Amino acid sequence: MPTKEELLEKSKKPSADALKMHPFFKGKIASSLKCCVRDFNDFAIWYTPGVAAACMDIKAHPEMVFEHTNKGNMVAVVSDGTRVLGLGDIGPEAAIPVMEGKAILFKYLGGVDAWPVCLDTKDAEEIIRTVKLISPCFGGINLEDFSQPKCFHILDTLRKEAKIPIWHDDQQGTAAVTLAGLLNALKVVGKKLEKARLTLLGSGAANIATARILIAAGADPGKMIMVDTKGPLHKGRTDTQKEFKEKWHFCQITNAQQVKGGIPEAMEGADALIALAKSGPDVVKKEWIKKMAKDPIIFACANPIPEIYPWEAKEGGAKIIATGRSDFPNQVNNSLCFPAIFRGTLDVMAKTITDEMCIASARELAKCAEDKGLREDYLLPTMDEREVFPRQAVAVALKAIEQKVARITLSKDQLFEKASTIINRAREETRVLMESGVIPACRI
Repeated sequence: MPTKEELLEKSKKPSADALKMHPFFKGKIASSLKCCVRDFNDFAIWYTPGVAAACMDIKAHPEMVFEHTNKGNMVAVVSDGTRVLGLGDIGPEAAIPVMEGKAILFKYLGGVDAWPVCLDTKDAEEIIRTVKLISPCFGGINLEDFSQPKCFHILDTLRKEAKIPIWHDDQQGTAAVTLAGLLNALKVVGKKLEKARLTLLGSGAANIATARILIAAGADPGKMIMVDTKGPLHKGRTDTQKEFKEKWHFCQITNAQQVKGGIPEAMEGADALIALAKSGPDVVKKEWIKKMAKDPIIFACANPIPEIYPWEAKEGGAKIIATGRSDFPNQVNNSLCFPAIFRGTLDVMAKTITDEMCIASARELAKCAEDKGLREDYLLPTMDEREVFPRQAVAVALKAIEQKVARITLSKDQLFEKASTIINRAREETRVLMESGVIPACRI
């Protein structure tokens, strides 16, 4: 078994490697052609004069934009850089590496072409207007790393007013993958979601959305305690009433026992802790875990450092431990969901992404792991399990069809074939480019 020191050193390596790899490649994404260029005469087809025919066909039949252009597979990753990972308000330029990273995951895992759009404004109304203005080019918008409470207003407004699917990964993506992980964690310890006592540490966008999705999936809000920087949410927390209507809502429906105090009091007797708070370590103490229910479940998902390191949680008696990191077992990370959810959404040209579509993704993700055999250190599949993404895409697309928000209808088999083909192409392209040296080798 590795020592604590060795594990800690291992946890630092990705950051050290990143400072070498990013400058070497000078970014992580680039545009590439998807059409043939047999000779220079082909430009008469792809540009003038031939392109005019495609333009006029779209003008006459607007839905043909999905046939003549890449709109149906293009997503904008939009951020103002006000709440990036565990780094906080670092600005639009400093946020670009994260948005490029998101674009890599979109492409490699979901076959979705994505592009960073980092905005030099913090004004919610200006952000809403900008997203609506750029939406003709895109099949969907992925909102990323917006601070609260404006993130709720931005998402809710755009979901109502935009003509394409709008998604906030820090809300819906986090909620979906957390639900999937929790469903399987509870199965491992022999408990049910409907009866589980849940403590949610952090009451920002991620956990508010997670709470909403957990309740929609069957969790009892009365058995749920949410904690912010001032302690547990309860009916007496009138400080949330004006500025944080989302928190105020959960003050009314959660924490039936009206527990007050701090994090230790909120964790006492809980079956699971879902921590999506500030970057650690030492945000959660191992002594607090000892007062939880039998076989406690710890999701310490803050980035880049979890609220408590896994080995410390184990010392506190945790039965199951998950983090948001890929270098520890049981990664609970949005990357397992959002590429597939967008894949399924785009494949049926869905008009929106509903909560039910997110839950469908979560349940299929959980089933992917269950099919291979659940263990304490295997709650969710890893990103290199290729079938995970087309399976989720199919589940999402079928739910969109069922809810009548899809523009086209395909069978389950057709959807799986479509998603698998697009995803496999993205991975094969990357492999060929690496093997040919077009993407140069970087040895660190």
